[in-house]
Amino acid sequence: MSETKNIRAASRIKELAANFLERTSNHLSLITVTDIDLSPDGKTADIMISVLPDTKAKAAVDFANRNRDDFKNYLKDRVRLRVIPRVRFLIDMGELNRQRIEELSAEEKRRVK
Repeated sequence: MSETKNIRAASRIKELAANFLERTSNHLSLITVTDIDLSPDGKTADIMISVLPDTKAKAAVDFANRNRDDFKNYLKDRVRLRVIPRVRFLIDMGELNRQRIEELSAEEKRRVK
């Protein structure tokens, strides 16, 4: 798959993953699709999510991964790809680290004042 097609496919899959999770979740937590890592051949996709409150993160990832087959069918109906990728949902650790850095920075600012 060319790089341009890969970027477009990743963008579309990310959008559809967000829609799917919004439709199927129980809304006890806020699940946000933050990024996607689509392999160059388009056969696998790691979908990164963040969850609020973060105490519900494990349950949200488990929920998303339990519904991978339904998501794959959802993709088949809405996107034309040569290969529908094998999907796995993961917590976006980069986003968690960014949030923690912001918390520490805010604490430091309060201490300095």
